Amino acid sequence: MSATEIFIIVIQFLLSLSLLIILHEAGHFIPARFFGIRVEKFFLFFDVKFALFKKKIGDTVYGVGWLPLGGYVKISGMIDESMDTEQLKQPAQPWEFRSKPAWQRLIIMLGGVFVNFVLAWIIYVGMSFAYGEKYLAAEDIGDAMAVTEFMTEKTGLRSGDMVLSVDGESFDTFSEMAENIFFAEKVEVLRNGTKITLDLPSDFMGQLVEENRRPIGLRNPMVVGEVAEDSPNAGKELQPNDIIIGLDGNSMKYFDQVSAYLDANKGETMTATVLRDGKEKDITVYTTIEGKLGVVLSGLSQVDLEKLGYLKLSKKEYGLVESFGAGTDRFFDRFASFGKQLKALVTPSTGAYKGLGSFISIAKIFPTTWNWEAFWNITAFLSIMLGVLNLLPIPALDGGHAMFLLYEMILGKKPSDKFLEYAQMVGFLLLITLFVFAFGNDIYRNFMK
Repeated sequence: MSATEIFIIVIQFLLSLSLLIILHEAGHFIPARFFGIRVEKFFLFFDVKFALFKKKIGDTVYGVGWLPLGGYVKISGMIDESMDTEQLKQPAQPWEFRSKPAWQRLIIMLGGVFVNFVLAWIIYVGMSFAYGEKYLAAEDIGDAMAVTEFMTEKTGLRSGDMVLSVDGESFDTFSEMAENIFFAEKVEVLRNGTKITLDLPSDFMGQLVEENRRPIGLRNPMVVGEVAEDSPNAGKELQPNDIIIGLDGNSMKYFDQVSAYLDANKGETMTATVLRDGKEKDITVYTTIEGKLGVVLSGLSQVDLEKLGYLKLSKKEYGLVESFGAGTDRFFDRFASFGKQLKALVTPSTGAYKGLGSFISIAKIFPTTWNWEAFWNITAFLSIMLGVLNLLPIPALDGGHAMFLLYEMILGKKPSDKFLEYAQMVGFLLLITLFVFAFGNDIYRNFMK
C-alpha cells in the first residue's frame, strides 16, 4: 500500500470519527443546556495534559485534544470519565446535573446514542435518494462466487458454488448472503447441478480470524496489471491490462481456471487468448518452472465486471418520498447485522472475540481512493456501532449511567456518589482492558503474522 493510499485512508477515518464524536457529544450537550445545566467542556478527542486548541465561550471551554480515541463533554455535578469529585463535596447547585430530576438526566445520558441512530438513518435516507441502490442479486450470481482455500477447508464451500439458502433462509443480494454465512450453521449450495448441504463449525468465526482476509468474494478474470522485469514475458507480447480468457484453445472465464491450467503445464510455452481494448487476440506466453507468468495481477470492481459481461447488477432508483422507506429498511438491516456480530462476539464458543479490533481495524474498512458513497456508507454503519456499544450497561458508558438512573427511577433511591465513583472506575478499567486486547489483536494480525 502506497503512502498516498494510507494518507487517504487516515483522512477519511479522522473525518468520519470527528463527525461521529462531535454529533454524539452534541447529543449530550444540547439537552443539558436545555435543562439549564452548566457544561464546562466540549472536546473533540482527549486533551490529556494539553489541548491542540481551546477557547472559552460563555461557561463552556470548546477544544480539540491530541489523543484521537474519542471525545467528551464535562457536565457540572456529574461523575464521569474525568473523575473530578471535588465539586461533589460541595452542596448541589441548581445548574448541576445531580440537582435535576432523574428523567431529565436520563434524556441527557441517552442523547448521544439517539443522535447516533438518527444520523445513521439520515445518511441512509440521503444515500437512497442520491445514489439509489446498485447491487448484485443473489439469483444473478451464478458461478461467480469465490472463496479462499481456507474457507473451503473449514466449511466445504467452493468457488463456483451457488448458495441457495443460509440456515434455511434465502437472501435478495450477494452481500447479505455472504455476510450471513459467517454466522450460519448450515448452508445449502448448488454444485454442478446437485444440491448439497454443508455444516459449518460452531467456532467458525474464531477460525476465520486466522485468515485475516476476506474469505468470500467474486471470481475475477486474470487481469494483467504489470509485467515484471524478470518475467519470461518481459518485452514480449503480453501487455498490462490484458485479460486472459483462454489458453491453448481452452476457454477460461476466471482467474482460478487460468491458474490451475498454468500449474498443470509448468515451464510450457502457450497460446493465450487475451481481451485487449475490447477485442480478442491470440498471443504467445511463457511460463516459469513454477507455473507462473511473472505478472502482477489487477482486480476489477463490480461495475467493471458488469461492463465485461461477468455480472449483471441490479439498480433501484428512489424518489424523495420513497428514499425515506428505503433508508429506514437499510438502517434496520444494518442494525440487525451489527446485532448478529455483537452476539457472536460475546459468545465464547464462536471464537469471534479473536477478531475484536481497535481503530486500526476500523480505519482499514475505508477504501484507498476517495469515494463519497463509500465514506457515507461506512460512517452510517460506524454511527450505529457507536450507538449500540454506548448502550451497553457498562459503567463509564452511556448505558451504564442510564442503568443507574433507571434503578433510581424504579426504586426511588439514588445510588451513593461513592458507589457511582467506584463503578465508574471499574467500568473505565474494563474499557481500557478491552481496548488493549483489541489493539493487541490488531498489532498481531497486521504486523507480526
